[in-house]
Amino acid sequence: MSMYEIFSLLGGVGLFLYGMSTMSNGLGRAAGDKLREILEKVTSNRIMAVLVGILVTVLIQSSSATDMMVIGFVNSGLMGLSQAIAVIMGANIGTTVTAQITAFNLAAWTPLILFIGVVMYTFLKQPRVRYIGMVILGFGMLFVGITMVKAAIAPLSQSPAFISFLDRLSNPFIAVLFGVAFTALLQSSSSSVVIFQAFAVQGILEYNTAVYLVIGAAIGSVTPNLLAGLTTNRNGKRTAILNLIFNLFRAALLIILINIFPQILTFIRSLSPDNVGRQVANTHTAFAIIAVLAGIPFMNSFVALTKKILPDLPEETELNEEKKLKYIVNADSVLPAVAVRQAALETARLGRLANDNLVRAMSALRTRDPKTMKKVSLYEEIIDHLTDEISNSLIRMRSRQLSARDAYKVGKLLLVISSFERIGDHADNILKYIAKLEETKSSFSETALVELEDLAYLTIENNEICLDIFENEDKSRIHEAEEAEQAVDDFQRIIINNHADRLMKNECQPMAGIVFTDICTDLERVSDHALDVAFTIVNDESVGYAEKEA
Repeated sequence: MSMYEIFSLLGGVGLFLYGMSTMSNGLGRAAGDKLREILEKVTSNRIMAVLVGILVTVLIQSSSATDMMVIGFVNSGLMGLSQAIAVIMGANIGTTVTAQITAFNLAAWTPLILFIGVVMYTFLKQPRVRYIGMVILGFGMLFVGITMVKAAIAPLSQSPAFISFLDRLSNPFIAVLFGVAFTALLQSSSSSVVIFQAFAVQGILEYNTAVYLVIGAAIGSVTPNLLAGLTTNRNGKRTAILNLIFNLFRAALLIILINIFPQILTFIRSLSPDNVGRQVANTHTAFAIIAVLAGIPFMNSFVALTKKILPDLPEETELNEEKKLKYIVNADSVLPAVAVRQAALETARLGRLANDNLVRAMSALRTRDPKTMKKVSLYEEIIDHLTDEISNSLIRMRSRQLSARDAYKVGKLLLVISSFERIGDHADNILKYIAKLEETKSSFSETALVELEDLAYLTIENNEICLDIFENEDKSRIHEAEEAEQAVDDFQRIIINNHADRLMKNECQPMAGIVFTDICTDLERVSDHALDVAFTIVNDESVGYAEKEA
């Protein structure tokens, strides 16, 4: 094989991969955010989730991209592992469409396809039309690349060294391993299968060898997901492992089946007896369908095995428990008065979590401990999650026949939940201020830090008073809460004046000075929201204190 042919082979592979990428990007942009919306709405219905996985992967021509989105959704809590495995299975079928497309001989049409794609993408201004042009352009490049690969590999049939290498691939075990390694290198099972298909069309690769290479390609396709999973949370990592487990199951199942029932391969070949390229494509598709049909009953087992491989850490078990509603039970079936009382208890728990997270955030401000900061972020997610859950329960209650008193309580609880959620946001803001200090390599003086901690102490003390008032409906302590809130306001003014003096004397770094003021403002706003909570039990006309101060 000459140097020119080697370069032609590499150029063809490169053009094919770039064409795949261009086509995938164009399809993704043309579809906009609709694909993500489709995935987000995947239900617990397994068959529907599999179909969604097929649809999305066919549209974007990349199972890796689908799997990446799934990992992202699981990582953010928008999707569970049971949903993820179903979508991943569907993606395994959807990705076989590429080989079916390239089995057509469109070499004579590729110049026209490229011309149409270039005209649409370059000269037309409408974004959607340009994206479609991008798809057509990528489609054309894909076929040009395949044509170059076929032409470059033709001389390999005369190469003793290459023939010797292919003889080694006649061993199924070695062929599977090569398929894994080659696909891991290309980061795309679609691409590697199409290249194996091209070798088979040129008569360089036996069909039976291509079968095992296709099996290995499915395993190698999980490499991008495993790498992506390294930067995600535990459930994100589990999703990547789940993908690997399914593809190992798929490989084992297919190897067993085709060795016990060789008639399977005979039947697949009989569908297109004179077209080995189509035979490879059909094998790729048939194997994916067989694996998914066989795997659907074992979805729960795959998830359970994943959790055994990567079990919950003690702190994760704690966090998962915190995410669950503890007081709202059968809210749609119990008496309305009981349901409202359950919601009030759950709301008070939300307030305690928000207050505790503020304590945690102030601790992180001094210690800069990564574990504490991570815990603040995790509890902020829990607070947001519980806010949505409790709010949804209260909104459902409003559709029931409530007494005037219960309807009033439900409305007030929705306001209280909003206040607690805002307190949680202010705690999370402190993390952002810490990041800003670290980014600019700034720090507080000990005096400034102590003043902030004293202000936080007064704020948290006010929170505790207001939470007690809310939980016990104790109107007698409202005056105490107002005094505590006023103490926060007064002390905030004092320390901001102190801070201004330090700035004038150059005793404080400029960025630290800005952050100092921001934290003071956040703590004062927390105190206002806490007093809002206390005032919800006073009377119907009470106006939120935070709104008064705004």
